Amino acid sequence: MNIPKPGGPVSHTRRGGRAEFLVYFTLIFCIGVLPRTVGWVYGAIRHGRLPDRGPLARAWTDAHEITPMIFSG
Repeated sequence: MNIPKPGGPVSHTRRGGRAEFLVYFTLIFCIGVLPRTVGWVYGAIRHGRLPDRGPLARAWTDAHEITPMIFSG
């Protein structure tokens, strides 16, 4: 009978792979583009000038911040 020794290898839960990360990143990015575009247009009309960052850059940042949160838990 093989009994694992204390301090031996520990079984870890499997973390998502790169492909899964990219799928979630892409979904979050695509979902975020429309609201960021609407906010960008609204800001441009309200302030009479174009915001510093465009809607794609803002959606990219959102996806870059949110996706790792999914995999860290």
